[in-house]
Amino acid sequence: MLVVLDTNVIISALLSPGGPPAEIVRRWEGDEFEVVTSLPLIAELERVLAYPQVRRYLKVSEDEIAAFVRRMRTVATAVEPQMTLDVIEADPDDNRVLECAATGGAAYIVSGDEHLLGLGEYEQIIILNPVSFLTLLKIDKS
Repeated sequence: MLVVLDTNVIISALLSPGGPPAEIVRRWEGDEFEVVTSLPLIAELERVLAYPQVRRYLKVSEDEIAAFVRRMRTVATAVEPQMTLDVIEADPDDNRVLECAATGGAAYIVSGDEHLLGLGEYEQIIILNPVSFLTLLKIDKS
């Protein structure tokens, strides 16, 4: 199963190790599904992780952050979208998530972003919040 994890899900996982986003990251690390990412999404992750207001609340060390970003760069399947979408006009950065998912053949996007969640689906890619994705993973294991 190929999945795009929106940056907000990853940041939430690093901010709250006991929440659903952190459980999703643990399940990815446990090889329950594959993550698809792109250079724009990795750049966004690195940019957000550098924000002082985010760093102040991170529940992991600098070394753990660096290791996680390295894992995203090396373990996740990185794609180079050849398209530029303009599906979400209210927040154009959200289109990078759709471009990554479409290029990478993802089945799901996991996000906490209202613009993406409001779509529900794009080109047969299902967009779920973290709790709904965890429910799907539990059903899949049954």
